[in-house]
Amino acid sequence: MQQATTMTGDVAGAIRNTLGDALGRSVSRQPDAPALHFQGRDWTYRELDRAVNRVAHGLIAAGLKQGDRVAAYGKNSDAYVLLWLACTRAGLIHVPVNYGLVRAELSYICNQSGAGAVFCDDDLSANLEEIRGEIGATLIGTLRAGAPAEPRWDILTLARQGDHDQPPELAISDDDVVQILYTSGTTSDPKGAMHTHRSLMAEYIGCLLHLEISEDDRMLAALPLYHSAQMHCFLMPGLLRGAFTWLVESPIPDQVLSLIEQQKINSFFAPPTVWIGLLRHDDFDRRDLASLRNLYYGASIMPEPIVAELGRRLPQGRLFNCYGQSEIAPLATVLAPEEHAGRLSSCGRPITTVRTRIVKPGTLEDCAPGEQGEIVHRSPQLMVGYWDKPKETAEAFQGGWFHSGDLAYQDEQGFLYIVDRIKDVVNTGGVLVASRDVEEALYLHPAIAEVAVIGVPHEKWIESIAAVVVLKTGQQADAEALIGHARDHLAPFKVPKAVFFVEALPKNTAGKLLKRTLREQYSRSD
Repeated sequence: MQQATTMTGDVAGAIRNTLGDALGRSVSRQPDAPALHFQGRDWTYRELDRAVNRVAHGLIAAGLKQGDRVAAYGKNSDAYVLLWLACTRAGLIHVPVNYGLVRAELSYICNQSGAGAVFCDDDLSANLEEIRGEIGATLIGTLRAGAPAEPRWDILTLARQGDHDQPPELAISDDDVVQILYTSGTTSDPKGAMHTHRSLMAEYIGCLLHLEISEDDRMLAALPLYHSAQMHCFLMPGLLRGAFTWLVESPIPDQVLSLIEQQKINSFFAPPTVWIGLLRHDDFDRRDLASLRNLYYGASIMPEPIVAELGRRLPQGRLFNCYGQSEIAPLATVLAPEEHAGRLSSCGRPITTVRTRIVKPGTLEDCAPGEQGEIVHRSPQLMVGYWDKPKETAEAFQGGWFHSGDLAYQDEQGFLYIVDRIKDVVNTGGVLVASRDVEEALYLHPAIAEVAVIGVPHEKWIESIAAVVVLKTGQQADAEALIGHARDHLAPFKVPKAVFFVEALPKNTAGKLLKRTLREQYSRSD
């Protein structure tokens, strides 16, 4: 007979495992080690820990209570990190907001989350002022302030003042929601994935195991912290491991390449669009990038020719392909460096903390090896639901598995291959064509820098395949030449019917291609 377990308050406090507790353990291991740098400001682990506690007490003094939502509307900064970590210790729910959003989109997230406070960069405050009358937030504070109207609600001011160096004494549970991660909205309106301390801690363990993060790492964090990959695959696991992070506002190619050389950066993550931009930059071959050891890519599908080029031009680097999504915090699978040979199109195998299957869409019937289906997951990393969207939550977890919306297949060894987002598959004449297949073929053309393949409405074929192309500097190619190239590499039904040339592809601030924008634009012009 199993004995019933009852815990006293002392026991519960001793075994608690919140994110604030995890940071405290890391601080106790190396209090004087460098933790973070941003624009001339350096923080040791001890200094970071004390500043986080001061900010947490400041948020409570501002009238915020456990469970209140706190929106962060800003670019990368040490203040952004301090606010996030302070929320984990004050029992608040952090709501990262894409700093590219304005007006209706900004108002939507503030209102949908029910944010009681919004902290923003000074140079974004005008966007917030435009919607002040539309949102319910009663506290407006600053992250990076020029001259804050209320200095006491400025994060760096809170971090530097006050005597409250110890964590607030609050009954925070591992199962409390600590962050609402809004989906990128590249295919539909954003939904807020609710993550608990428990789900994020499980994901950090997976990252530490499979991404080989070390206390000797010198990480460059250049992608937006509002995006789950930079925050939860690299910055946070790095802090829990004792690594050092050099934080910059955005991934400007010449700055990134210069910092890698000057600061001996050995760990860097970027989505395909950023890696492509670095590879195409004149400084790539001029800079000494020999310190780079771990090269991480993910957030969207990386074309196989680009993976091969990256490995060829940075031969000392170890490539990691990271796949996942916000709902799983976000790492689900990893293709390790030693697994790349012969599998450049694979996103790897599920990490230790994730169980993954490929099932026939709309069912939970397993697909055979090589058969395309939807990726579904079970994992302690999963969100506990979409904020205030019970219908969407029920649909996502139908049958007791989380349905990713990604189309993939698995080989005999268990390696996964992403085919496409189900919504990005083109239905041409009743035949489903993965846009990735067409993009891979077009990337083999020497004149193409970037390409996005979409479906546009067609009276006869339902949808026709169109390619939106950015050419390399100094290169030339016309539509006829690119269609002919595609015809040499693809089945006839996969060949684009149209090619559109643009200066740049639309992307969100995390570097993800906005295919929805392209479909809207070229559906009107087709």
